[in-house]
Amino acid sequence: MAQTADVIIIGGGVHGASLAFHLAQRGVNPLVLEKKFVAAGATGRSSGLVRMHYDLRLESELVWQSFQYFRNWDEMVGGDCGFVRTGFIRLVGPEYEEALRANVQMQQEIGIPTLLVTPDDIKRLAPYMTTDDFTVAAYEPESGYADPPSTAMSLMTAAREMGARLKTGVQVVDVMTSEDGSKVIGVRAADGTEYHAPAVVNVAGPWADVVAQMVGLDLSITTWGHDVMFIRRPKSVGPTHPTVIDDINEMYFRPEQGGLTLVGLESDNPLGEDPDNDTDHAHPGYVERAVDHICRRIPVMEEGSLHSEHMGYDGLSEDQRAILGPAGPEGFWLDCGHSGTGFKIGPAVGLCMAEWMVDGAPQTVDIRPFSFSRFAEGKLLRGEHPYADIWR
Repeated sequence: MAQTADVIIIGGGVHGASLAFHLAQRGVNPLVLEKKFVAAGATGRSSGLVRMHYDLRLESELVWQSFQYFRNWDEMVGGDCGFVRTGFIRLVGPEYEEALRANVQMQQEIGIPTLLVTPDDIKRLAPYMTTDDFTVAAYEPESGYADPPSTAMSLMTAAREMGARLKTGVQVVDVMTSEDGSKVIGVRAADGTEYHAPAVVNVAGPWADVVAQMVGLDLSITTWGHDVMFIRRPKSVGPTHPTVIDDINEMYFRPEQGGLTLVGLESDNPLGEDPDNDTDHAHPGYVERAVDHICRRIPVMEEGSLHSEHMGYDGLSEDQRAILGPAGPEGFWLDCGHSGTGFKIGPAVGLCMAEWMVDGAPQTVDIRPFSFSRFAEGKLLRGEHPYADIWR
């Protein structure tokens, strides 16, 4: 006998868990189907930055709403998301400094605690950093990072306590539609089991294009691979340091517990690879490149040592922004294409998607510009004061 639900969510990462949580809060009965385990995909390999600096106002609005969750997690969700406040610094090259000033002003208008700082200010915050290649930076004193698997698991646990259901080890192989193909009626798993619901949400991360093709949609997204290394930082750096996105050196880095520093690069990221590839190891040559990049900003890191390295995949859309909302047959929804920056907006996107699905329109943040139709309409999302594409 087929199992039934109000909504079927394909994917058990942070976005699937957040949507299940917010739907359950509204009395909806969601069923999450995950082919492995919670946070097994993009979420489990996310670097977990929680920062609010974007060049697109909508994204800054989303992460500002999400930040209320991260800093009040126990009260708003329960459990632990592992949020650690480190402060966040955004560095850009001279050609983007005016854009940075404008974006900081935009974020301040939203209410985000952010300010412009000088190289001397950065030296006081982090005396081991080189500061001779920029004249102004953005600083968010309240930002930091969180633990993505803990975030997803606590959202899922809270959702289940409110009536949501989770089935792991279930791979969806077909999205079933009515005889005329006009509306979805459920999904079929690899073992032949059918799950029926009038709404199906594609939250499948780097596998989202495969799921979309089950209803005849071509999302035109590709996979984006990201390598990460953890280094044991020298004691001279101190017990912690700010979280940093350094566009000048095409990287980001943040502290990790145990005296480690996580380093990710924003250049030469592989596109189009199979997301089922082994992710336990970084691509050949990555560690050497990452060491070179981090030592440009923190020369004393030469005294550190490699702890570990791995990689992960996410879905990359044409404009490197999320794809959200209804598309294709009636009842089919998209929450995918997050392009490597989806973790920090997860709580707010789940809220806004639930508002859209249950109340008829998103209220907290109007996420309708993220609709799939924007690509056909030529309405790609770009900030008013844009930087270069994140992943190059």
